[in-house]
Amino acid sequence: MNETATQLGNKRGGRPSRLGAATDTEFNQISTESRPKGTPIRFWILVTVNLICLVGLLTSTSYLMAGLWAIALMVTLMLIGISVGFALSIASVIGLYHVSGSEAAVNVLTTAPFTASSSWSMSVLPMFILMGILLGQSGITQKLYRATNQWFGWLPGGLAIGTTAAGSGLASVSGSSIGMTYALGRAGIPEMLKYGYDRRVAVGSVLSGGLGGQLIPPSIAMVVYAGIASVPVGPQLLAGVVPGLAIGFTYMLLFLVMGIVFPKLMGRGKDKDVVENVTWADRFKSLAGLWGLPLIMIVLFGGLFTGYFTPTEAGAAAAFMSIVLALFYTRKNSPLQKLGGSLVMAAKSTAGIFLILIGAEMLTRLLAVTGIAGYATDAIMAMGLSRFWFLMALIVLYIFMGMFFDTISMMLLTIPLLIPALAEYDISLVWFGVFVVLLAEIGMITPPVGVLAYIVYNLTKRPAVNQGVKITLNDVFVSILWFLPFAFLFLILMIVWPEIATWLPDISSAG
Repeated sequence: MNETATQLGNKRGGRPSRLGAATDTEFNQISTESRPKGTPIRFWILVTVNLICLVGLLTSTSYLMAGLWAIALMVTLMLIGISVGFALSIASVIGLYHVSGSEAAVNVLTTAPFTASSSWSMSVLPMFILMGILLGQSGITQKLYRATNQWFGWLPGGLAIGTTAAGSGLASVSGSSIGMTYALGRAGIPEMLKYGYDRRVAVGSVLSGGLGGQLIPPSIAMVVYAGIASVPVGPQLLAGVVPGLAIGFTYMLLFLVMGIVFPKLMGRGKDKDVVENVTWADRFKSLAGLWGLPLIMIVLFGGLFTGYFTPTEAGAAAAFMSIVLALFYTRKNSPLQKLGGSLVMAAKSTAGIFLILIGAEMLTRLLAVTGIAGYATDAIMAMGLSRFWFLMALIVLYIFMGMFFDTISMMLLTIPLLIPALAEYDISLVWFGVFVVLLAEIGMITPPVGVLAYIVYNLTKRPAVNQGVKITLNDVFVSILWFLPFAFLFLILMIVWPEIATWLPDISSAG
């Protein structure tokens, strides 16, 4: 989402609200602000570590050590800013060259790109990416935020509830946790602060708002996982529906209860102003601009669940409908120009993700040659952990990794290693996809280094966002600690009752 912020129009007493992702300049600025101080020193330290890893790889005398050095090299390459796809490819090719010679390196360079990108199941990916961009260009995502706040604003804690509902919807179609959080924060935090909400509630509702949405189709993270784990895309997408909706409803219920039990945290008293300024006619009118969104969801869910559409066909139909909607909504504002820009953005995003998948294919071959996956499985099984404690250990691992990597990077580094162990524990790969995507998203907001926490913190430094209320980094961390336990509780429920994620795909396959 690279479009400038768009005016939503007056609401709740004529106060304007804005929703939209940052421009390139703004987003680069906030990304830079989020980096730790002393970046040049950190950069040269990491470069030195890179060289140590490279020397270690080229001088290793065993397959296992070569594989471990290669993994260390790709991690440090990512940390100095090399794109994930290139980091995976560079380290894997060097590792294969050292272990198996130049022929193996040339072979992986010539065959891996075709193998990774020619999978029919992955053809749905550009469709979903295009759909998300077009929904942003058409203004539907902005209308979604306005509608959710108008419908839920009258409830105790209604603005936080509306922010959560909007976050779930935006996260499902945007494909970017950072972009969604930034856009939602720009719109939601100032609105809640205007109406007397506690600063920690305002921040926490934005950070927790997208956790469930990343599981709901069309979810790019779920499609990428399906490609990495070699599972069917259709069942994987359906598996995220119930958990994604359940997490969203859980947080909405939480804010409702907080609004009743702790009214001061939710600006109670000022909510009356919201009720007076937003009529039921306004609420129903807000739905008029969203008629295309449920239509797209019907095509996706209905086509996938009934088996009438393959995932690719469902994605193509939804993307086509998004094109029609974008042309209709922007018909007075250079529709063809916006469509052309969306196609270019989709092509760039698709190329970047497929580069990552190519790197993952190279990594898989390196792991096969060096035998690291087998060693990892043997080491895990030697611990004698039960299924429950094995998954609990993974929770700790992903929370730690979330301090440094985004969701896709975490999956690429771990899934190839974990698949054999998952088979030993008889863990469904479809269920694990839901588990690991949610876990990776939680890792991105967990203190002390969760990247989304710093994105929101730096966003709140802007006067237009903080509305004169001082919001410290400690406030951000406290807000996360207030709401994060409920996400962890849901993870444990998924471990105890895996049917939460598997029953819908099972029903679909049975039908």
